[in-house]
Amino acid sequence: MIQTALLQNAHSDLVTDAAYDMYGLYLATCSLDQRIKVWELVVSEHSSTWTLRDDWKGHDATVTKLSWAHPTFGTVLASASFDRTVKIWEQVQMDVDISVSSSGNLRWFERAVLLEAKGSVRAIEFAPHHFGLKIATVSSDNHLRVYECFEQPSLSSWQLVDEVDVPLRPTPSATNGTSVTITLAPGTPNPALGGGSALDSASVSNILQATQQQNAAQQGSGRPGVGIREADGAWCLSWCKERYWGEILAVGCGVGGIIKIVQFSSHRRPQVLLALEPTSASAPSISRHTSRAGASGASASTATGTTSIGLFGENKTYAVTSVAWAPNCGRSFHLIATGSRDGHVRIWKLRPPPLNDNVLVDDDDDDEGTLNGEEKWSASLVADFDDHRAHIGRVEWNITGTILSSSGIDGKVRLWKQTTDGIWRPSGSITVEEQEDGTDVDMDESIAD
Repeated sequence: MIQTALLQNAHSDLVTDAAYDMYGLYLATCSLDQRIKVWELVVSEHSSTWTLRDDWKGHDATVTKLSWAHPTFGTVLASASFDRTVKIWEQVQMDVDISVSSSGNLRWFERAVLLEAKGSVRAIEFAPHHFGLKIATVSSDNHLRVYECFEQPSLSSWQLVDEVDVPLRPTPSATNGTSVTITLAPGTPNPALGGGSALDSASVSNILQATQQQNAAQQGSGRPGVGIREADGAWCLSWCKERYWGEILAVGCGVGGIIKIVQFSSHRRPQVLLALEPTSASAPSISRHTSRAGASGASASTATGTTSIGLFGENKTYAVTSVAWAPNCGRSFHLIATGSRDGHVRIWKLRPPPLNDNVLVDDDDDDEGTLNGEEKWSASLVADFDDHRAHIGRVEWNITGTILSSSGIDGKVRLWKQTTDGIWRPSGSITVEEQEDGTDVDMDESIAD
């Protein structure tokens, strides 16, 4: 693969996020240096280059995330920061004479500041445009907030329409119809089947440390951030791209390693449809698939059994650092990808209830509401990869939801693709480190085609 561009010395400090606009013609970047930069792709007859168009100080602390609004609402960019604010920016034309307008006459202006967060804002994302001009935010106080702009021409009036304390929201149990099935690919090695061994000193230390952390978390459960180091946690969210099922998003908070699927409605409180967690519901163990070259993936079986590793030291939960909801593109199910601090990239298949059962009814005794019918949302883990063997930074889908890309601190971007037999396998990898021979891709031709 040929390197198309390099933004040399883009920032004076570590780059924390980069986001393309819908058309891929503008790239916004942010950094620990508190600055936001917008780059434009300039295409000529023989080459294309990224040119810096705007550069400004966006916040009084590290800028953590950026998100572009749909072009329907203009050129609008949102930024989040450790200063506990979310800012809405708009690009406007300075020159009244349109005939002589150019990119040099475009400037970014701050339109609104959202101040409700009680902790650093770690993830933001504009909702799909068919839901209106809305933005979801999640901060280190473990609150998911959804804002809506009611004065779109000016972008100055934003109202907090929903707020969810994610860890405290009740999660439907499997007995109520919502299930999370974890399956492994045929032939996957299972360390749990091996002989047991006595506890060593490291295992005892892990147990004691986990007990201390649990006690500290319980003592400080009434105060945001107490008992959990913010550096150990991760906060992420992703909207469902499909309009039919309403406003649904996936959100992860803290160190629990759980992704909750939350549905919003104008006539009732937000409802947690189900929770995605790669651990057994009946035992403190981890169901995992250790990938091998050319043989990675997990079966899409609907078996209810869970293959687990019941080893001490393996039941530690790791924060989910990134979540991505795939575009539906006519599928009868949904795909959600997650990346975690344990180095695993996981793909979940979500099945909504049958269409004739998808009727929400109000219940006077339960403000959460229920689904009219026995069947509800269900999920199964269909792929689990640990090729990065390092913390995952981000996972993203392509525009059709058929190829998943993941980046890790191992310095590689890896691609994953589903084969014709329904198994997800590696499709290639790209390294950001310069190689002596000039090559930067390790592809399996039989899979990449």
